[in-house]
Amino acid sequence: METYSNNPRLNEQQLDMIRLFRKPLPKEYFMQIKRLAVQLLGRQLEDTMGKWEEENNITEADYEKMSKEHHRTSNKKS
Repeated sequence: METYSNNPRLNEQQLDMIRLFRKPLPKEYFMQIKRLAVQLLGRQLEDTMGKWEEENNITEADYEKMSKEHHRTSNKKS
C-alpha cells in the first residue's frame, strides 16, 4: 500500500528517503539524522555562496563595507 510512490510532487530521492524510514526510528537516531541533514545543507549553502563570491569578486572587505551601510528604507507616513 505505497500511495506515495505515485505522487508526482516527490522526486526519486524523496521517495527513497520515505522508503528508508518507513519504520519509526528511536527519537535519538532521528535527531542524529536531522542534525546530519542540516550539516549537509549548510555545507551546500557555503559552497554555493563561495562560488557566487568568487564569480562576483566579493571579498571580506565588501562585507565589511556593507555592514556599515544603511540598507533599510525610510518609514515615511503621509
